Amino acid sequence: MTRTPLMPKATAVWLVDNTSLTFDQIAEFCGLHVLEVKGIADGDVAHGIKGMDPISSGQLSRDEIAVAEEDPKHRLVLLEPKVEVPEVKTKRGPRYTPVSRRQDRPNAILWLLRNHPELKDSQVMRLVGTTKPTILSIRERTHWNSPNLVAQDPVTLGLCSQIDLDAAVKRAAARLERERKKAEKAAAKAGTLLPTEETTAAAVPMTPAEAHAGAASPPEAPLVPPAPPTPEDAMAASLAKEARDAMAAPVEEEAAPDADSVFAKLKELKPEGGGSEEDTPSE
Repeated sequence: MTRTPLMPKATAVWLVDNTSLTFDQIAEFCGLHVLEVKGIADGDVAHGIKGMDPISSGQLSRDEIAVAEEDPKHRLVLLEPKVEVPEVKTKRGPRYTPVSRRQDRPNAILWLLRNHPELKDSQVMRLVGTTKPTILSIRERTHWNSPNLVAQDPVTLGLCSQIDLDAAVKRAAARLERERKKAEKAAAKAGTLLPTEETTAAAVPMTPAEAHAGAASPPEAPLVPPAPPTPEDAMAASLAKEARDAMAAPVEEEAAPDADSVFAKLKELKPEGGGSEEDTPSE
């Protein structure tokens, strides 16, 4: 960052009146434009400003001025300050908009929403000095004067500078690029689905020779050495063999009973001395 004297215009007035430095040297040292320094020399600029001696204030030395007067290409250099004053960082407040231009803010907001949709609401608020409800109403076309709004460049309206607008657009573009890269990285990490052409493509039919070759030569499995038998395995094998033998044994079919043999057995079961119903006398 280029350091400038404490009171640039007052210093430029003193240098113009008391030295033979060129306008370019004075303009570069004081951080002014060359035409502004010429206006000071002509008396058109800095009316009523009293010149301040940079030598007595310890900002410039006489030797430095003498060298610069002899060499027009030499650039004046500020002396190092004896006391370092820390820079006070002030919080930037809301942008002040003159009363005569406040009626143009909705038009500027509409222009920003149309031409730079990547800008956040907070960025639009800082650029034109508006509020979030106003931005939301203009975006949703619920603003009280929405039918009469005309998009206008806020730089042309004097609500913000082109430098501030370009910086805000640049920051928004960088933020979108970071979000895009983050999304691509997350998608690559999670994996992506196959294209529809690959998932819905019909399978190529195999020729009979290929099918026969594939069935005849199954893939060879790696050889694994058998584990040594245990007593439990031997007992399970013997039980399985007995079960197979029992299932393989033929089933003997019983002969159908004969009626004569059935009656003979019934006669044998009849108690002795018991007469039949025909021998009992009727009453």
